[in-house]
Amino acid sequence: MVRDTFRLRLVVQHARWYPEASDGPFVDVIALAEDGKTPQIPGPMIRVPEGTVIDLILRNALDDSTLHVAGLHTRPTDGKDTLKVAPGAIARLTFAAGAQGTYFYTISAGDFSTRATTERETISGAYIVDPRGKRPDDRVLMINIWGYQKDSLTYPNALAINGRSWPYTERLSWTVGDTIRWRVINASARIHPMHLHGFYFNVNASGTVDRDSLYAADQRRLAVTELFEPFQTRDLTIVPDRPGNWLFHCHLGFHVVPGAAQLDQDSTHAAHATMSADAAQHMAGLIVGINIKPRPGDKLRVEPPARTMALYVNEGPKRNFSPRALRYVLQRGDLSPRPDSLEPVSTPLILTQGEATDIVVHNQLREATAVHWHGIELESYSDGVAGWSGAGAKVASMIAPNDSFVAHLLLPRPGTFMYHTHLGDVDQLSSGLYGAIVVLERGKQFDPTTDHIFVAGWDGLDNPERTILNGETDPTPLTFAAGRTHRLRLVGIGLVAGGKYVLRQGGDTVQWRAVAKDGADLPASQQTVTKASVRLMAGETYDFEWTPAPGEYELSVTMAKKREPLRQKITVR
Repeated sequence: MVRDTFRLRLVVQHARWYPEASDGPFVDVIALAEDGKTPQIPGPMIRVPEGTVIDLILRNALDDSTLHVAGLHTRPTDGKDTLKVAPGAIARLTFAAGAQGTYFYTISAGDFSTRATTERETISGAYIVDPRGKRPDDRVLMINIWGYQKDSLTYPNALAINGRSWPYTERLSWTVGDTIRWRVINASARIHPMHLHGFYFNVNASGTVDRDSLYAADQRRLAVTELFEPFQTRDLTIVPDRPGNWLFHCHLGFHVVPGAAQLDQDSTHAAHATMSADAAQHMAGLIVGINIKPRPGDKLRVEPPARTMALYVNEGPKRNFSPRALRYVLQRGDLSPRPDSLEPVSTPLILTQGEATDIVVHNQLREATAVHWHGIELESYSDGVAGWSGAGAKVASMIAPNDSFVAHLLLPRPGTFMYHTHLGDVDQLSSGLYGAIVVLERGKQFDPTTDHIFVAGWDGLDNPERTILNGETDPTPLTFAAGRTHRLRLVGIGLVAGGKYVLRQGGDTVQWRAVAKDGADLPASQQTVTKASVRLMAGETYDFEWTPAPGEYELSVTMAKKREPLRQKITVR
């Protein structure tokens, strides 16, 4: 800094990147460095207060590629400011920092018109403008991806947060009661539904490479999964109230499993690692580990269970297109279900707010498994990540065949949630190991005539765009009562792509009212009546209210543009 001017000298050059272990797989990339210093991935962060003038010299040390520069300019802009720097050339840019917010810049070398070249030769770095005279206490988490088409079947990936892939990502640590602020930047060309275990976060701002929008207090909503479109940013805050180990990760299955989320895509090794008891083995990619320490003097208070439920993990005869059929089956009555007994979809769990519940999970499979209680605020040990959930020496293990595990759920809030496997994700999820959780307000009863659960996922891996809704590829028609308000609870748990849900009568989209996301009520200003259309990504739930008139309706679910939608017929009488 020289008075109000920040001087920065950057150079684009060749580098070798180790996104996993320091002596592990590497890729030769084009990277950015401060002149005379080691290249960085992501690129060097530019962070200045409002009112700063940035004086930047950029040198292209490549001898065969022109640089395409975007984002090194005053904020906000219309996104059309770009700069080309020829091989061996130097460019000088002088500009005012602009409005406070979370932004980033990108530098691409050579042709970047296809997915492969975009993900192979894009350089990005954070660009943060702080309020004048104050630098907030926060952390920047930047998603960047490197990939290429090795052959017709293989696309090796380096999926990284701040330049590293799990288990080599930084471990973040705070204390119960701290206010945690994250600036999360998706600098990749892919979508990422980012999910936080154990806690809600407040979404305070949303932006792009060029603009940032701070939400007013009455517009800020709670979530446990937030969809990041390509090149989007978010400002999030979290106030943890329970100690233990937690995760923040992408909820797209192939972005967090061995093999698919690694440079080394050896299928034999990946299959073995996926079922490992070691969290450093059975996960990979876009994951950050978080440790919340107890406050000095705090004692962990565990509510005694008000009720106990027995849940069985079963495999039965093949259904639909998936090569296997796995389900969670809740015990009803005195007899436990047979190991091969299945229901069309895993049993929805109907629980009550504030009624601490122990769920005893009995694994009747021939392989290990683990259950994550997605969106539920609970003790870390019960969170369901084998080899990670818990604290200190007390860390949860996977559930071995013919063994059981007791998950203690505290249930502080009502809402729509889900539960699903967190081990062998690709195989077990695509075979049906997921279900809905409904937590009712105290004193309320679940009324299936007006309360409707729709759980959408994949039906096997041979055609990952094939949708299954409540366990059916051709859903059984439903009948609703006219003139009553119905609650539609939508649960998305596909392995990768999300689905578009549209409720129509004839060719016209009807209207509904959004009421909740991820189990948390939306702010009053967002509980508006809109067209009945929503995009639901893996790891998200939405609640809508609908008061229909008599007639014939259809809820369509489309997982991909080129596929015919799955159609749920609804007759209203």
